[in-house]
Amino acid sequence: MEPIRALGAMSGTSMDGVDAAVIVTDGKAIEAFGESAYVEYSEAERSVIRRAMGQWKGDKDVNAAAKVVEDAHIRVLDGFADVQVVGFHGQTLAHDPANRRTHQAGDGAALARTLRKPVVWDFRTADVTLGGEGAPLAPAFHHACARWIGATKPLAFLNLGGVGNLTWLDPAKAVEEDGALLAFDTGPANAPINDLCMDWLGQPFDRDGELAREGEADARLVADLMGHPYFFRMPPKSLDRDSFRQAGATIDALPPSHAAATWVAVIAASVDHALSQCPTMPDRLLVTGGGRRNPAIMDALAALSLPVALVEEVGLDGDMLEAQAFAFLAVRVLRGLPTSFPGTTGVRARVGGGIVSRPEGQVDDLPTSARHRPDGRIAKAR
Repeated sequence: MEPIRALGAMSGTSMDGVDAAVIVTDGKAIEAFGESAYVEYSEAERSVIRRAMGQWKGDKDVNAAAKVVEDAHIRVLDGFADVQVVGFHGQTLAHDPANRRTHQAGDGAALARTLRKPVVWDFRTADVTLGGEGAPLAPAFHHACARWIGATKPLAFLNLGGVGNLTWLDPAKAVEEDGALLAFDTGPANAPINDLCMDWLGQPFDRDGELAREGEADARLVADLMGHPYFFRMPPKSLDRDSFRQAGATIDALPPSHAAATWVAVIAASVDHALSQCPTMPDRLLVTGGGRRNPAIMDALAALSLPVALVEEVGLDGDMLEAQAFAFLAVRVLRGLPTSFPGTTGVRARVGGGIVSRPEGQVDDLPTSARHRPDGRIAKAR
């Protein structure tokens, strides 16, 4: 299959802005990485999205949040030329896989009409409908990245967004092969620290880890939080951005610097626990996402019992990896390839998830009404 020049976009649970990046791929291997761009949400836009967090379609603040998300995406995506397809994740407002529902704000059909390009979107619904966790979705792309950097031993990618998620992979195996992938959310990451900084300092995140570095972690509260039932579940498993809000209330009640330091310790402890749930200890841990820019978090991770490195050290772009992932997944959807697997979301069969909307209004709904059987053929979902 010929490679496609695809553009992906990601607006994560950290709510900082929209990343956009181009890759050239056939949906299996990475041919090349292209240009990228970023647009930051204004504080007013961020407030609109924040008000809608936890809400579902039809709730009072959702339309306003969707409009902010769509407008920001159009601002950044309209500047790219010679793109054949766009992968649009949208903004996750609520995620409840136990009840087979997930909600990403933003209309891909509206983007297709405005950008005059095919847009693949609603990546998670098919997986959740078929019993999967709906997340993480980047592991197939991580597997392609591992092969692109020439990895030969099992390794792990750690993405530190609003929550943390881990992909363990074996690059010696094909991505569809049993035992090639295991992925799951590790626990809280930037979200509680960002909320703390907004509430106490009026700033969206802990710049350079300054607040956490001023404080001291409360080891008892770290141990208490690590007793949360989530950590006793076997992967695959996933989290909502605010899954630990109630459990973490005692941490948030600490003085701000001590609270930030304690959340950093929780992040490291949850990653350490996640590594213990992997099939084997990975050869190394490659860190991506906004949390890698927090020196306090990286110092805590450096104490883990394996080599820890930024993805930039192997030639990848940690700012754009998730956007690139949705470009990659968009091509997989177009070509009928699975986007999630039993080892990544817990879904019982490989699933190709996503709606394809075209500028003229045509919608290709096969990917959301089909699942990939173990033999690689497509079976209609019931």
